Amino acid sequence: MENLLFSLNVVSPIFLLMCVGAFLKKVKIFDDDFLVKANSFVFKILFPVLLFNNIYKSEIAEEVNVKLIIFAIGIVLVTIGILFIIVPKFEKDNKNRGVIIQGLYRSNFVLFGVTLCTNIFGESGLGVVTTIVAIIIPIYNFMAVIILDVYSNDKSNLKKTVISIMKNPLIIGSILGIIASALKIKLPEFMENTISDIAKVATPFALMLLGGDIEIRNIRNNLKYVTVVVIGKLLVIPALVSFVTVLFGFRGVELGAIFSMVAPSVAVTSYTMAQQYDCNYELAGQLVFVSTLVSPFSIFLFIYFFKTVGLF
Repeated sequence: MENLLFSLNVVSPIFLLMCVGAFLKKVKIFDDDFLVKANSFVFKILFPVLLFNNIYKSEIAEEVNVKLIIFAIGIVLVTIGILFIIVPKFEKDNKNRGVIIQGLYRSNFVLFGVTLCTNIFGESGLGVVTTIVAIIIPIYNFMAVIILDVYSNDKSNLKKTVISIMKNPLIIGSILGIIASALKIKLPEFMENTISDIAKVATPFALMLLGGDIEIRNIRNNLKYVTVVVIGKLLVIPALVSFVTVLFGFRGVELGAIFSMVAPSVAVTSYTMAQQYDCNYELAGQLVFVSTLVSPFSIFLFIYFFKTVGLF
């Protein structure tokens, strides 16, 4: 019963905040125009400040070892490599291929990862997970561009792509945080407090917006794809990655950081990128929607298992 309550306490705040957002959309406090502007504000301001704040306050060298960083990068690249081989064998439509691969490997790591590790391990988990976020998010974004570009008729310019990635607010916030932490830069107290206050708003506000964004249309047209991707994304890949992570000797916070990297729902930005590359963005949106609804329950099952067997 203790492990059950622990797991519920980890997942319930995430689910309830999404429900609040869905309710606010239902009663028209959140409308479409507000959601578009608010999501832009979260992406460009709140999340970069959140990442900077968490990394700035952590001791990177002490909390994350090089082995874990290399392992996390390896997991992402190997997963993408395997999907590049498997997905085209079963799906012949290029408009679907890139969306399916992106949906299987790319998660809402920024939104869910920090929250999960904080709920499970408290403040001790922040340094580990935010440093992994700082490294993995640029890789997520860069690989998503490459994948969608490969399966798109509208090929992009590599130089413009790299510049666009480097201008990503999440990457800028992460890099500034790493520099400040590594060089042990001390900001004035009033700046620290202001940054900390802004950072506290990011996750609950973003989760409510995510709940407000949830909607679905024509899911029957893509039901087969949605079912396969959601099962693979939320159950198969997290199970395999967690198993490999344990084999490599990681436990506790480090296992939690890797799990938080692969277990959350499909990244919201995957929908926007699918639109930009003229891929099946309807499918991309449905993957975000269904995986977002199901992920709190799948995450709950994993956390309950890890807690029961003593890995957390």
